[in-house]
Amino acid sequence: MLAGIEAGGTKFVLAVGPSPDRIIARHTIPTRTPAETLAEAAEWLAGRGGVSALGIGSFGPVELDRRSPKWGFITNTPKPGWADCDIAGWMGQRLGVPVGFDTDVNAAALAEHAAAGGGTGGLAYLTIGTGIGGGLVVDGKPVHGIAHPEMGHIYPRRHPLDTDFAGICPAHGDCLEGLACGPAIIARWGKSLSELPADHPGHTIIADYIAQACHTLFASLAVEEVVIGGGVAQTPGLVEKVAARARALDNGYLPGGARHRIIAPRLGGDAGITGALMLAEAALAEG
Repeated sequence: MLAGIEAGGTKFVLAVGPSPDRIIARHTIPTRTPAETLAEAAEWLAGRGGVSALGIGSFGPVELDRRSPKWGFITNTPKPGWADCDIAGWMGQRLGVPVGFDTDVNAAALAEHAAAGGGTGGLAYLTIGTGIGGGLVVDGKPVHGIAHPEMGHIYPRRHPLDTDFAGICPAHGDCLEGLACGPAIIARWGKSLSELPADHPGHTIIADYIAQACHTLFASLAVEEVVIGGGVAQTPGLVEKVAARARALDNGYLPGGARHRIIAPRLGGDAGITGALMLAEAALAEG
């Protein structure tokens, strides 16, 4: 039996199943303090019986270097109380099982890549919600460098209708996250994107920023697909607007042409937890 945790800043999604595509029980708990949240997660998972491995896809930043004494830690997150939290080590010790660990977006990217049938084309997963993050899978494996990617903190070109908004990222101001995440939209216009009228310029502005990020991924990494998830991405018509704008930005230049695709998640809201179970499966295989 595999166990998975999709660890988010607002909620933890827990699941167990004999394989990533066969979830037999799931549970959601609110993200509170580490002590409260991890204890409740461990209690629920232990109560399912016979868990052999655990996979965790976590909000970050996180430490993914296996050589580091802080592998499996949530590191310098701004979420109160969670900085320097040994989430993978604590959960693995409590359950007595091997642990696979990655970012929540890399986990979602793994699941979406598998749902697409695998292949070597490469896939990036962008989540547009309370924050903006991105994961990358190439040849079926999540990509790590000196750390994990932070795709939400690239700097897009400012839209001409959006020159006065300073952005809300505490580190960068008007990076992609600072301009296009859910709280940035509310700070600018007082409503979520889905609550704005269909003819509101916010739809064009946000689609432009996300399209710039997609074009950057296509141009710099040559991925075949960018999958866009998260709460903001559920705004009706947004993914289609992003795809159209990205094609206009490219202007027919990139050699991948029509093979570059921008789509909504095939797995819907299950991408993250399915990816966490895939991490568990890999940890079990590695022993």
